Amino acid sequence: MRVTEIFHSIQGESTYSGLPCVFVRLTGCNLRCTFCDTRYAYDEGDSMSVSAILQQVGRFECGLVEITGGEPLYQEETPSLARELIRQGRRVLVETNGSLNIGVLDPGCVRIVDFKCPSSGECGQTDWDNWARMSPSDEAKFVIGTEEDYDYAVDVLKRRVRGGSPGFTVNFSPVFGRMEPRVLSEWILRDRLSVRLNLQIHKYVWAPETRGV
Repeated sequence: MRVTEIFHSIQGESTYSGLPCVFVRLTGCNLRCTFCDTRYAYDEGDSMSVSAILQQVGRFECGLVEITGGEPLYQEETPSLARELIRQGRRVLVETNGSLNIGVLDPGCVRIVDFKCPSSGECGQTDWDNWARMSPSDEAKFVIGTEEDYDYAVDVLKRRVRGGSPGFTVNFSPVFGRMEPRVLSEWILRDRLSVRLNLQIHKYVWAPETRGV
């Protein structure tokens, strides 16, 4: 596998936000979102075997691991890596851009699926079959950079949610430095949405451009 970095930090997003977590950032991505903050993961990285990755993750003695990128499902061995981490008794999060089939992952994974909004520039690449593939332990994410993005996400919920809840957590994430969290919060409250405001807390703890956190 090609790996950009492996590091131990505080989980910055999702319902696991605030917990110590080991991040395995894989190299390569099939999308080019306008607001991407990990462009260095497009092509930087070194080849590592699954066993070498497991060994390095194990040094941190941490039960929570996130496989991210880039786009982790871009690499064929990602499902095997996730499965081995689960076998070790770890809680495994896989953050994916939503364009590839999440069904290849072990059902023991927490799949965090980013359903792209218009300002990403990649809105048309979403595999909407993933919505039906999600389980109660999975999480959806809509990254909101503009009011158009917000309206788009709300429309998705109106069209796809029946009975008041999709059956999994839905996160609305303001683009750091572009969408004020206060403004997004006010929209969520105004419209009585049952979604979670998802801040990238690592960008508040450390400088926003800091790598390895």
